[in-house]
Amino acid sequence: MATVDYIANYKNSWELNEDFYQSVEEACKTLYIESLKDLPPDVRTALQNAYGKEELESGKEVLSTLIRTVSTADDEKLLICQDTGIPVYFIKIGNQVRFDGLRMEQAIRKGTERATLEHPLRSSIVDTLTRENHGTSTGNQIPVIHYEFVEGDELEILIVPKGSGSENMSYMKMLTPAEGIEGIKKYVLECVFESGANPCPPTIIGIGLGGSADKCAALAKKAAAREVGSSNPNPEVRKMEEELYSLVNQMGIGAHGLGGNTTALSVQIEEADTHMTCNPVAVNMMCWPARRMRATFKQNEDTKITY
Repeated sequence: MATVDYIANYKNSWELNEDFYQSVEEACKTLYIESLKDLPPDVRTALQNAYGKEELESGKEVLSTLIRTVSTADDEKLLICQDTGIPVYFIKIGNQVRFDGLRMEQAIRKGTERATLEHPLRSSIVDTLTRENHGTSTGNQIPVIHYEFVEGDELEILIVPKGSGSENMSYMKMLTPAEGIEGIKKYVLECVFESGANPCPPTIIGIGLGGSADKCAALAKKAAAREVGSSNPNPEVRKMEEELYSLVNQMGIGAHGLGGNTTALSVQIEEADTHMTCNPVAVNMMCWPARRMRATFKQNEDTKITY
């Protein structure tokens, strides 16, 4: 695949000022708080659809409880889950946006801290060795921030608060090319089986394929953060998503591991090319309250908060 020469057009570039970074701070405060309370519509729909398709009565009871939990959180303005997670941000930046990366990260970090202290929220972030809790949901290398650069004049910030139940059930393996597609599918099913009830199923199963080990793991997280049921544009990858979704839901783990045909709400794959002697695969799951929220910024327009 040849690289296409790209020449930026800076005639209409958007130079961000201090007022903008203040608005990023405010937006990140809002995103963190509201993402913990307001489940995205696609996840709500997926839960309702799963309830309708569930064949086991005990599975229906569990799904009904999850749906009522969301309704109670709506009515009482409560957090859906007590685990406020690791704050993970995905930043998508248009090529017409001129920004200060350090100032951007400071604003994101400050917004996260303020959400924790002013709401207040439980801080789940600790020093890895001493286990000291910082009390701010921030720390060394936290929040986690991923960047993606695209064409356009918008800046988008997506937060995904990642709870430990699902994050602890993360997997990565360097398969051999000889193991091929069947080896990938076998490994994913092994991961789901080993996870059992730990990631609070029904889950959204994110799968990363290709790249290097670190890229593959990042792709799995990106896949899990997509809208539930969204398909990969590559027909071959989309076919694998559909096959794995069917196979996973035949395993009988079910909602919260109590049996049934609703182990996953969706299986979603992101892929990259890789070395000719590599076949990396990573699995990252979202628990049933797949929390996310985004803010979109555009010059001379109000900040838009969506899912």
